[in-house]
Amino acid sequence: MDRDWGAKTGGGGVASKEQTEISRRERLRQLALETIDLKKDPYFMRNHLGGYECKLCLTLHTNEGNYLAHTQGRRHQMNLARRAAREAKEKPQIVAPPPKIVPKKTIKIGRPGYRIIKQRDPETDQLSLLFQIQYPEIAEDVQPRHRFMSSFEQKVERPDPKYQFLLFAAEPYETIAFKIPNWEIEKSEGKYYIHWDKDTKTFTLQIYFKPRSQPPVTSQSEITSQQSLVTHSLKQQVDPFAPIAFGT
Repeated sequence: MDRDWGAKTGGGGVASKEQTEISRRERLRQLALETIDLKKDPYFMRNHLGGYECKLCLTLHTNEGNYLAHTQGRRHQMNLARRAAREAKEKPQIVAPPPKIVPKKTIKIGRPGYRIIKQRDPETDQLSLLFQIQYPEIAEDVQPRHRFMSSFEQKVERPDPKYQFLLFAAEPYETIAFKIPNWEIEKSEGKYYIHWDKDTKTFTLQIYFKPRSQPPVTSQSEITSQQSLVTHSLKQQVDPFAPIAFGT
């Protein structure tokens, strides 16, 4: 026999889709009220009428639960995504600084031996210098390096535009430098010779000065004066420059 009123527990019919959606929203609202602190929501605002507003979507809500249900909706989520994309685009990009290169620390064992020979090409009358640096205790798989340094780069003595420095380096020896005239170097074929002899551990460098970079020679006395300039300008320094970027 059917009853005219009421129904026993669990005896109701299947809930419709709308009723299920309403029930789900109510459960979400109750859960949100228990777990979410609206005071920390930057878009939650209470107006002078006692209602609530969403400053992001510009919507009105009658109570906190209704506002929380709105925050879980599609409109609010899409506006949040748009705001995040705009802020990321407008935010200035911070370029990460390059990694700091820590110089390698090696125990130096002293200065290498060396020999310097002054020459003059009989055909072109060019002055040349031949450097032979001995590295008997050079580290394994290391080849000596050299480079030219302006007088204004070094910090040991007062810069003099008449001179430049020629540096030689190889681990674990100290870096040595020679003070030579600041004349243009000839680097054409046959005028700039570099050789590293692995058997004798000797590094050889021969350089020629361009004729145009030298003062015109008109007498034997001027030739003697130029040779004297080269002789007096070859002053050896012990690791005088820091830091040093080596290269050919």
